[in-house]
Amino acid sequence: MPEMTFSVRWPDGTEVACYSPSLVMHDFLDEGADYPLQEFVERSSAALDLASDRVRATFGFVCTSALQQKSEIHEKAADFDGGDVRILRMAPPLPVDQAAFPARSTGASA
Repeated sequence: MPEMTFSVRWPDGTEVACYSPSLVMHDFLDEGADYPLQEFVERSSAALDLASDRVRATFGFVCTSALQQKSEIHEKAADFDGGDVRILRMAPPLPVDQAAFPARSTGASA
């Protein structure tokens, strides 16, 4: 299961690197996109829950790192009344065959 990082800029300009045990983040967030704070929290939480579920399906246990990242996102988001979160980088990128035909069920604000 490929791991990835996604770097974000919070409304106060703080930049942080976040972790996911799965490339599923690409299905929920777009590099270079701005998301209203609450939308970012909802999208990243859903993606990290799914990533943890994928670890459980593969290895028989949840990914505590994904759950910790989700918790850190919620804690940081509580510092703000609103604003946008920008997705700065997502690494690694989607493989070319998946990037050409993404299976997205969610739209992203740009």
